[in-house]
Amino acid sequence: MRNFDHPTRYGRIFPPNAAWLAQRPPEPALEPDLPIIDAHHHLWHRPDQRYLLPEFLADLRTGHKVAATVFVQCHAMYRASGPEEMRPVGETEFVAGIAAMSDSGGYGPTRIAAAIVGFADLTLGDRVETVLEAHIRAGGGRFRGVRHSAAWDADPIIGNGHPAPHLLQRTDFRAGLQRLAALGLSFDLWVFHTQLGEALELVRAHPSVRFVLGHCGGPLGYGPYAGHADSVFAHWKAGMAALAQCPNVVVKLGGMMMRLAAYDYGALPRPPTSAELAAHWRPYIETCIELFGADRCLFESNFPVEKMGIGYAELWNAFKRLAAGASHDEKRALFSGTSARVYRLSETV
Repeated sequence: MRNFDHPTRYGRIFPPNAAWLAQRPPEPALEPDLPIIDAHHHLWHRPDQRYLLPEFLADLRTGHKVAATVFVQCHAMYRASGPEEMRPVGETEFVAGIAAMSDSGGYGPTRIAAAIVGFADLTLGDRVETVLEAHIRAGGGRFRGVRHSAAWDADPIIGNGHPAPHLLQRTDFRAGLQRLAALGLSFDLWVFHTQLGEALELVRAHPSVRFVLGHCGGPLGYGPYAGHADSVFAHWKAGMAALAQCPNVVVKLGGMMMRLAAYDYGALPRPPTSAELAAHWRPYIETCIELFGADRCLFESNFPVEKMGIGYAELWNAFKRLAAGASHDEKRALFSGTSARVYRLSETV
């Protein structure tokens, strides 16, 4: 069975193929008692895909001890009316409702969306404070920060997260970033590896801001970057080494399924094993841990995006294989401790 009936369109999100995923039954969880805080996932109901509480619960119940999760913005359930800049608050309202359902205890032990990272247009500058305060109220004590994607590449095949280059350099964006920091919120930084220099300049200019760099710094492996794995890795590693010198940056480990394009998940007859995925991602994840240290790294599922190429049980087994050589304390940091500190949660939640 082929996963997709068309050439793999890296950089685009498609509904997972349940029949393809079923070609490989879930692996038994490695180290099933190791507490996990899933530092990055989404919830949505799109025209072609539903991933709400029941679907997420089905993935959570595949053997790993996920104590809590962090929801990250994905343009879900925005308000249909009202001022344009306030419409993203609808996403926080939506997720806070699911979090409240989870907190009832009626859906299992995992505290789903115990922390919420939403969207606010930071180019509003000082005026973004009103939007941020509305998010904080809507979150019911769970709102922790903002992701305003700056990911951009000149080649349209990449699929950008922002419509224009150099967002991070804009004066109005930086004014909004300062309002974010003043309210004690963090910034989830999403760029491609080609933009790590811009990210470094931003981070150095704003030492009071807590930056959470997403998806291992966004290495690209398709389009104009296909066939250039060595040069991409060298460029990426240099950028990450510089960012690692900035104490106000932590990095999320994972989220490379559709951007790194390390394997053609669209054409495989069945999903990879956890050992196979670990081998594909090892150079990037091990380098991040070496550069930043366990106390500045946090694992993320990026579900349901990664579900295009692997199951939840196998994904976390891959991460556990990659961390196999870490000490007990380092594993606690990688799988729950850093997430708990960054997003202000209890490790036991």
